[in-house]
Amino acid sequence: MTPHEIRDNVFAQLKAKKIPQAEFGLFFTTKHELNLNNGQITLLRTTQNSRFSLSVINQKQQNGVANINKIDPEYLTQSVSSAIDIAKASPKDAAHAIAPYQNPQTFHKGLEAPDLEKMYTRFHTFQTQVKKQYPKIVLEDTILSFTQSTRFYQNTNGVDFKEYLGSYLFNTCFTAKDGKHTSSFNGTAFNTLDLDQELLDYATISSLFSQITEQTHLKSVPTHFVGDLIITPDCLIDFIEYFISIYLSESALISGTSILKDSLQKLVASPLFSLHSQPLSSDMATNYFMTGDGFAAQNSTIIDQGVLRGFLLGLYGARKIGQARAVNDGDNYVVDPGQHSYKELIKNTRQGILLCRFSGGDPSSSGDFSGVAKNSYYIKNGKIQYPVNETMIAGNILEMFKNILAVSQERINFGDAILPWIAFSGISVSGK
Repeated sequence: MTPHEIRDNVFAQLKAKKIPQAEFGLFFTTKHELNLNNGQITLLRTTQNSRFSLSVINQKQQNGVANINKIDPEYLTQSVSSAIDIAKASPKDAAHAIAPYQNPQTFHKGLEAPDLEKMYTRFHTFQTQVKKQYPKIVLEDTILSFTQSTRFYQNTNGVDFKEYLGSYLFNTCFTAKDGKHTSSFNGTAFNTLDLDQELLDYATISSLFSQITEQTHLKSVPTHFVGDLIITPDCLIDFIEYFISIYLSESALISGTSILKDSLQKLVASPLFSLHSQPLSSDMATNYFMTGDGFAAQNSTIIDQGVLRGFLLGLYGARKIGQARAVNDGDNYVVDPGQHSYKELIKNTRQGILLCRFSGGDPSSSGDFSGVAKNSYYIKNGKIQYPVNETMIAGNILEMFKNILAVSQERINFGDAILPWIAFSGISVSGK
């Protein structure tokens, strides 16, 4: 069945059952994948997936959702009945709505098909280079894939969007061994529209490989202290997502747990910090062009020199709490560069930690967090001293972003985010 045939089939059933509002999404993906296991490149495999998602709002403003991964008339009929039944059992809520009419649009980004020969060549060269340049490294789960995705969104108000995306994704996990000594594992990933460079030359892979060969011999920090924390681009995304989830997300705002719920247009972070969500960025390999609530996506500024410019609210959340709807779904985060080099951030640190990976539970609703600094380094008097072992760090997410000391000029483009190094003050650090 074509997307329009599915639309006509589903909407005819909904009309017959007097459902006034509905929206559905169709998702198709084809993934080509090379794996590296036990030092060997496995054969290329191709997987295909499909999904249909339906949301209905009945005359009593009750909402029901159904999802299926087998698209044929029988399963579509079952999904319609299921969504309607779920709606009947759900509470009434006047905030439920679907996107209004917008002109039909078709969006394209990336490639329609992978260069399979180049995929294999780059992967093989990567394996060879790692063995030669980083003999202590043991590659664990390492995958080079290409995903072509097709997405359709339609609703009963006449919205009709189509999106076609195609990009490569490389991700790798690795450890290092030096005799009887083994490092903690680390990992990274990047997205790209091409394979014009060797895999080692993208993002932070080479620097992480160099670091992990040093991390087989660790030391504890000499004492408990309150000092600085320099967070690397690989690790920074975790803390940005913590900030978004705790303070700016729809769930935090609807539940009332966000302490920033009344802080629009107010200073909530250091003036050194500006955060954008850019799903349409031409500088990134992966994008999205339609939002989950049925609007054409736009780029946005979330925090502008420390001032909160907007929450991440979908249509439902915006109607629920009476705030403006966000023009995108977040992600594709970009942090503006600062005035200092990465080397200056290190040089200006009297005592602190270079945080390369963080292992800890989710912060509390207030933003308090604690966890272990992994694959990280102790800094003293402006110099990196040694990789650290079993080092706990603790602080508060909101206070961290208020207490930014410096943002690096250098940034890393991961293909789905563009991030710098950031130095924060006031972090509690303790070893064994």
